[in-house]
Amino acid sequence: MKYLDEFSNPELAANLLDRIRTVTTRRWAIMEVCGGQTHSIIRHGIDQLLPDQIEMIHGPGCPVCVTPLEVIDKALEIAARPGVIFCSFGDMLRVPGSQQDLFHVKSAGGDVRVVYSPLDALNIARENPDRQVVFFGIGFETTAPANAMTVYQAKRLGIENFSLLVSHVLVPPAIAAIMESPTCRVQGFLAAGHVCSVMGTEEYPPLAEKYRVPMVVTGFEPLDILEGIRRTVIQLEAGRHELENAYPRAVMTDGNPAAKAMLRDVFEVTDRAWRGIGVIPQSGWRLSERYRDYDAEQRFAVGDMHTEESSICRSGEVLQGLIKPHECAAFGKECTPRNPLGATMVSSEGACAAYYLYRRLDQPAEVAHA
Repeated sequence: MKYLDEFSNPELAANLLDRIRTVTTRRWAIMEVCGGQTHSIIRHGIDQLLPDQIEMIHGPGCPVCVTPLEVIDKALEIAARPGVIFCSFGDMLRVPGSQQDLFHVKSAGGDVRVVYSPLDALNIARENPDRQVVFFGIGFETTAPANAMTVYQAKRLGIENFSLLVSHVLVPPAIAAIMESPTCRVQGFLAAGHVCSVMGTEEYPPLAEKYRVPMVVTGFEPLDILEGIRRTVIQLEAGRHELENAYPRAVMTDGNPAAKAMLRDVFEVTDRAWRGIGVIPQSGWRLSERYRDYDAEQRFAVGDMHTEESSICRSGEVLQGLIKPHECAAFGKECTPRNPLGATMVSSEGACAAYYLYRRLDQPAEVAHA
């Protein structure tokens, strides 16, 4: 608890807020990329404590939220097949597909299991050689090394009844896509500390220079976030656009070399669809040719599935930072954590779920009467 208390100290937080107010002279819009940061900002009311001139825009940094609907439907199709054991982290079981979710598949007799590591799924495959075991591998650069290691181990050990349904996405191309959108209002970024702990910071200075936006690598505790905002505002006020590392206790410039080497071996870069956003070129990973036999999408021939999002769910606009969750007419009505229309209401890191959980339920009048 020592470090949690240190980075949540209210006196230090008040001091940082005073320093932010002192340096802020203009209106600024800052995007936190990571869903964990979004959750912390809403939980602690950081956005409400900041000066009125500073707006926090919630970005597409929740891995569950950006997993495309068609990938969810592929997971449902595979999980429902006889002879399959489908393994996933628990937060994916309630994510709605076109018609149902993994809980419905499980209740209908599908063998869907919650695991706490992809290696758990590999052990299940070893224990059940007569069945196909699939692990649902989603997320950003943070979760990818463990999934890569599991596929590497499966090949090394000759475990042929294991495969990975891959939906990994990459942060830097998403930042580029956000900045190139004609509706973009973002003037600075809080970069995700856990992603940078794996990949390092080398990809970010070129983005900061190209799009002329400051980027500050930031952690997840209140003081981490406030310090990241303070540094971003200082850069904005001075007209600078550089990368700063405000999370040095976890992030080094070159990241984790061993993890990066494993990723280069097992994965290769590909175009990826992001739920609610669309296809972003070169924004994800798929299994490399050497490991393609472990690709569940190929093994179960589900590569051609296509789907359409709910017509009343505006989670895509939330993920792009175009609206706040309560500006969606369905928020808190047709769409709740018990009956979610989109993944942003399901995931513990989703902006819609955070707004609902911490009672940010007010709708602007123009939306309520739309």
